[in-house]
Amino acid sequence: MTTANSRADEIDTSWPARLHSLWLSAQDVENVEEMARHVYAAMLAEDEVLAVTGSRWEGDRLRYLRVATTTQSTTTTTAAAGTAAGRPVPPPEPGRAVGRPVVHHHDLEAGAEGFAPEGRALADAGARYALESRFRLGEDDWASFSVGLAEPPGDPAALTSRLVQLSEVLVVSNRRIVEARDHERRLIEDAFLAEASLQMDASLDVQETLARVARLAVPAVAEGCAVHLFADLGGLAPVASAHVAADAQPWLADLARDDPWFADLVDRAVRSGECVVLSGEELDGAPFGPHTDGPGQPVHAVSVSPLRARGKALGTLTFIYHRGEEAVAGTRLLDNLARRAALAIDTTTAYEQRRRHVEQLQRHLLPNALPVWPAADLDAAYEVADDSLEVGGDFYDAVVDREGRLAVVIGDVCGRGAEAAALTGLARHTLRTLLEDGVLPELALQRLNTMLLDQGTTRFVTALVAVLAPDGGGGCQARLAAAGHPSPLVRRRDGLVEEVRVAGLFLGVLPDTDLQPTSLRLGPGDSLVMFTDGLTEARSASGVFFEEHLPEVVRDCVVEEPETAAGLVARMSAFRATGSDDTAVLIAHVKGAAG
Repeated sequence: MTTANSRADEIDTSWPARLHSLWLSAQDVENVEEMARHVYAAMLAEDEVLAVTGSRWEGDRLRYLRVATTTQSTTTTTAAAGTAAGRPVPPPEPGRAVGRPVVHHHDLEAGAEGFAPEGRALADAGARYALESRFRLGEDDWASFSVGLAEPPGDPAALTSRLVQLSEVLVVSNRRIVEARDHERRLIEDAFLAEASLQMDASLDVQETLARVARLAVPAVAEGCAVHLFADLGGLAPVASAHVAADAQPWLADLARDDPWFADLVDRAVRSGECVVLSGEELDGAPFGPHTDGPGQPVHAVSVSPLRARGKALGTLTFIYHRGEEAVAGTRLLDNLARRAALAIDTTTAYEQRRRHVEQLQRHLLPNALPVWPAADLDAAYEVADDSLEVGGDFYDAVVDREGRLAVVIGDVCGRGAEAAALTGLARHTLRTLLEDGVLPELALQRLNTMLLDQGTTRFVTALVAVLAPDGGGGCQARLAAAGHPSPLVRRRDGLVEEVRVAGLFLGVLPDTDLQPTSLRLGPGDSLVMFTDGLTEARSASGVFFEEHLPEVVRDCVVEEPETAAGLVARMSAFRATGSDDTAVLIAHVKGAAG
């Protein structure tokens, strides 16, 4: 007697139960091979079926053939890359929708023309008759799922229906696997692109950015990478390259620089404006591929992506693949990486150009050389601390007037940028002209104040002027006037450091600057140290101003040695943790011996 519980424990081997099990398996399998084993087993459970085959095609090229019989587990044969199957019967017509199976019947004893190599495999398994289901998986990607029988089926409609159902399971399973892999690949690609952007944007140095672009992609994208950019005279020139193998790097660099085939390839990519990918026979005549020697021998594919940013063609990004043409990065990754690389390169190039322009303009706002004066040596230093690529307002100058006296000037225009640069040039050249004519320091500053007020400028200027004249005793008499500028220091020959108090209001604010000039004597070996507030207002990490250490640093740095001004600025730079103001230092060191 059969009970309900015993019936429940029996395994249901009916076709609906097997099909249901297959649909469940289709949700979990991770690759087509695993799904194929489930499908083959389901069909081999049919009483009439002796063997099954599954084949994957790319156009008329066989990618692989799998065979399973009732007595033998699944075996897979992979066709040689590029080998055509020579199949007389064409694949599913191009207009047929993906996943719509078409079933063909084949009498294997009659030769089954157009059913190779599946027909031979089924005949070898003892089949004399076959049913074949063909279905499209992609644009040029299709598959064939076939069953071999000892004789025509007793119920052709039922077997055909089951063959179609299993084909549809394979289509759905393949779609899910492809979508899962595409999703995973996109996540990996997006993570790589995000990291690549961070790395490429981390530097504003052009050469460093170019090197990072090449290094980032090796070996993440390909085994080799070369970057070409348009040179100033037009035409593409190699600017960076990298290869996973150290001994292949010189080879790749030479090819990128000298090989005509390589040059034509990158030119083609620029002209087309699209990514160019070459593999297989397309590499004939190239310095890559199986017909070449050396490091290029194992190259299977090459891709070249144009570099464009902000509407400009910048160059190309070339990848060399040793890993096989099937591993060539997708167009989405290549285009995205090229776009990000182009933006990084364009940004750093623009930054470098502007930095050079700012440096050139800044040099024009400073004297080309300081004058040689018999009674004193002059030394100056200038440091740009701000990274905003705006011209600063610090300036200095020195002239010998018509009476043979030495006039030294240091000043600072409020703010940065074009307006500050224009005002800096006006202030420096105005003071230079007046002092060359022998005008006293306080009068020269007052004349400049009047000119600034007439200009209607919204910025103020600070300045310090000192005029030195030999006193006949080996030293110099100095007359100083300051307009809102930091007071200078005097380092005496014995190391004593003194502050020279000079009072006056900013220039360009009020008609009356209330300038109060002062005089002092500089003996042999004494130094007058003039500077802008970038020196005094530099702060340490604890918030201490460099001004507190300045007398001590001047005593140590301002000695009878070259580069004393540069040494003073270097000490400040090492001290500074915060603060980004430019710094100018001008030192007049009195020569001669005590009388």
